[in-house]
Amino acid sequence: MKIAIIGTGYVGLVTGTCLAETGNTVSCVDIDENKVELLRQGITPIYEPNLSALLERNLQEQRLFFTSDLKEGIEGAEVIFLALPTPPGADGQADLKYILAVANDLGPLLKSYTVIVDKSTVPVGTAEKVRQCIEKTATQPFSVVSNPEFLREGFAVSDFMKPDRIVIGSSDDKAVKVMENLYKPFVRQGNPILIMDEKSAELTKYAANAFLATKITFMNEIANFCERVGANVDAVRLGIGSDDRIGKRFLFPGIGYGGSCFPKDVQALHYSGQSEGYDFQILEAVMHVNQQQRLALLPKIKAYFNNDLSGKTLAFWGLSFKPDTDDIREAPALFLLRELLPMGVNVKAYDPEAMENVALEMGNSLEYCKNPYETLEGADALVICTEWSVFRSPDFDKMRSLMKTTAVFDGRNIFEPEEMETLGFDYFSIGR
Repeated sequence: MKIAIIGTGYVGLVTGTCLAETGNTVSCVDIDENKVELLRQGITPIYEPNLSALLERNLQEQRLFFTSDLKEGIEGAEVIFLALPTPPGADGQADLKYILAVANDLGPLLKSYTVIVDKSTVPVGTAEKVRQCIEKTATQPFSVVSNPEFLREGFAVSDFMKPDRIVIGSSDDKAVKVMENLYKPFVRQGNPILIMDEKSAELTKYAANAFLATKITFMNEIANFCERVGANVDAVRLGIGSDDRIGKRFLFPGIGYGGSCFPKDVQALHYSGQSEGYDFQILEAVMHVNQQQRLALLPKIKAYFNNDLSGKTLAFWGLSFKPDTDDIREAPALFLLRELLPMGVNVKAYDPEAMENVALEMGNSLEYCKNPYETLEGADALVICTEWSVFRSPDFDKMRSLMKTTAVFDGRNIFEPEEMETLGFDYFSIGR
């Protein structure tokens, strides 16, 4: 099948590359000519496990192409995916200007029946808005489908190739058939393709992310309460996670969620509710708690140093919002850093993938180190913000020999309190 992907951000690039991997001919369009040129050379602008290898293979096999010309990119395409950004406005509303601008351009370029797919995360009613934009100038028949993505950063290629489910929002039988044929290679093990109306598909994406954000936030509140009463959140987590109505996933407490999806999607759903005269009280609480949780380590750090952090050197392990990605959007580490740096703190930081992105945003306000141990040389304390695997089994004797003190502030609970105490560390975590 001939496919076009408009937008080569995180979702668009993964979608295009994975669809090419199953034999489709895919053209990806982006207005950023520098990015297009890098992608033509097989250089990915994001870090995502296994993506680079798939990109290079499909370029070599001439199934995957990149262009900055919209007309060239969609020529002959049977399906056009809109994978464009929907950034939040100041009020939390999802901004549809990029999607609607492309929709306005598509109409006169369609030469035969085409399925237009909203792949971006969009508010309820967006498919109808896209349809209205295209039909103003279209001379050929087309259908608009909502097909939300459920890709986890760090697992996106695996999630696309072996999805839990595929959601197709359309009341057009012809469009549904096209989409079912396109996704058939990905559901051979029997995972469902769920067909529903466009509005329900759009809401499914928001509801999924809002629920997961709520689950994380609830566990963070339980962790905070554990500290008040002397309970152990790890024991509570295991106790409730064993109930299959609750499940084991997304119950790990920490310093809040971040990334490109949860924060903006919770905001956007909350705004959508307000615009319809409905108050999502749970989501309002989730946003408020998560804002506070990002700074959960701050009072512990301040108390340890008697509220005098001037001149102290802190080692930071992890800057990305989660492991296995270089994405720093809404990363809790950055919120903590913005509070600490004005206090006169010196920060030595290491992250396996995200330091270049942080440098673009925060410049030389941090010292970027080559490995985790370099950050500890002369450090007054260690702060752990991201649970990268490389941090889980360090040389503790080497750590102690490099640090001025033995203080470790663990925002992701990657070590065991009893073990750290035995090793001679002053160890502070979340909810334990």
